[in-house]
Amino acid sequence: MAGTPTNNVPSIQKDETAFRMAPILSLRYDLCIEERIRGKMHTTEQFRDLLRRDGMIVAPGAYDCITARLIEQAGFHAVYMTGAGTAATLGYPDYGLVTMSEMADNAGRIAEAVSVPVIADADTGYGNELNVVRTVREYERRGVAGIHIEDQGFPKKCGHLDNKVLIPLEDYLAKIRAAASAKCNSSFLIIARTDARAVLGFEEAIRRANAALEAGADMAFVEAPQTLEELAAVPRQVKGPCLLNVVWRGKTPDVSLDDAQAMGYKLAILPALLFTEVIGLCDRLLRELKNSRRHPVALTDITPREAFRRFGADEWDRISEQFRPAATPAKG
Repeated sequence: MAGTPTNNVPSIQKDETAFRMAPILSLRYDLCIEERIRGKMHTTEQFRDLLRRDGMIVAPGAYDCITARLIEQAGFHAVYMTGAGTAATLGYPDYGLVTMSEMADNAGRIAEAVSVPVIADADTGYGNELNVVRTVREYERRGVAGIHIEDQGFPKKCGHLDNKVLIPLEDYLAKIRAAASAKCNSSFLIIARTDARAVLGFEEAIRRANAALEAGADMAFVEAPQTLEELAAVPRQVKGPCLLNVVWRGKTPDVSLDDAQAMGYKLAILPALLFTEVIGLCDRLLRELKNSRRHPVALTDITPREAFRRFGADEWDRISEQFRPAATPAKG
């Protein structure tokens, strides 16, 4: 139409260029994501390699990226994502109130924050074998090296609490078979946890652990043996690698990690190590603040800058600096 302004043509051309570039940018993004996934898939191989070595892997429990980074920086070769700690970050007790998506998302954030393998709590698999298949896929997609699935009814509760309810063995084994079939990377670890000791006795717990290994699990997790004799008997009687859950003031007797390794355990997790200590530390600091009306003396006497460096500040500073020219000194 005569008289129609044409000064908007450049913006239209710019939009068309952006439209043409969108698939390229999307492809670059997809390739970047694929590369990150491949990098995280490497941690499953890394964890398998650790299992093949002599000795026992020790994986302290993390409930967020702060605790995960600290575990890695302390020199541990694996991180365990605690379900109890994850629930607490959302304001809940470990009563099965957290969804699969919430758990998998937290596991993904933790796996992204560290370079060492992450083993994660996956509760009951969040349903029957159909739900277990999706659970495995979601955790694996987020870069986790392995998960454990238990034989409690749903909603479940912490293994060191009373009045747990178990599902029938055939239902449990169906879940384990489904989990083993669902993994994309054969190195992804399926750990079969049984809570049968507290409900049906030690012999049934061993029977369930061995049946789960036969069904395709890679490792057995007999929750809460109640005596030192039972603790030592688990690796002897279970026909595969065993996980030990070390819980302070839980139902399992206190045992040193050296003794647990000598018994034959291949993996020890300490889910509540940092989670419960943080509760005590926060209580103490808040009480001191309330009483003294001054900022308490920090246990870690570091500056804000030093704290940020523990979580990647130097790397982000390098990224920031590479996109701007160096500042020219002002002439005097």
